[in-house]
Amino acid sequence: MPPAHSSEEQFVLHWGEMSSRWGINRSVAQIHALLYLSEEPLNAEQISERLSLARSNVSNSLRELQAWGIVRVVHQLGDRRDYFESVSDVWDMFLTILEQRKRREVDPTTEMLRECVAQHEAQGRDAFALARMRSLLELLEMLAAWYGQMRSLSPASQRRVLKMGRKLTKIVGDVRPIRKGRRS
Repeated sequence: MPPAHSSEEQFVLHWGEMSSRWGINRSVAQIHALLYLSEEPLNAEQISERLSLARSNVSNSLRELQAWGIVRVVHQLGDRRDYFESVSDVWDMFLTILEQRKRREVDPTTEMLRECVAQHEAQGRDAFALARMRSLLELLEMLAAWYGQMRSLSPASQRRVLKMGRKLTKIVGDVRPIRKGRRS
């Protein structure tokens, strides 16, 4: 690890802290942050030493990062060890993480909601609960459709859409202030 309290160390520590709030293991995120900032690929031993993590923890974390598709194995001539590097393009990294979260979290929840709505309708149960489930299902399906449309655009077009934020609010014309974390 770089000298104590360096900006690199702060980044690695913060990345780990934030990830735990998103449901991702802190060590996994710290390893990812270290690899992302590293100019050269690192082997597991180097990672273990720099982050003061057990070698087994590093190995398991690297497997998880590879499964997410944001870290890959590279080899160096004359060295039989595996070296690891992070996806370097932030846009590719963001889209890969977004795709994985959608596949792992949103898609199963959407499918479960479809089943619950169908079961609830068949049983003729509580209309209030059914309306709430339908509302949530509609939101998730709308977000998934929007996500699919965005993924069909080129990366350059995706960036342009994100940069349009303020212009889109003018086009839509229905902008209200946000209060206490909710749209009024």
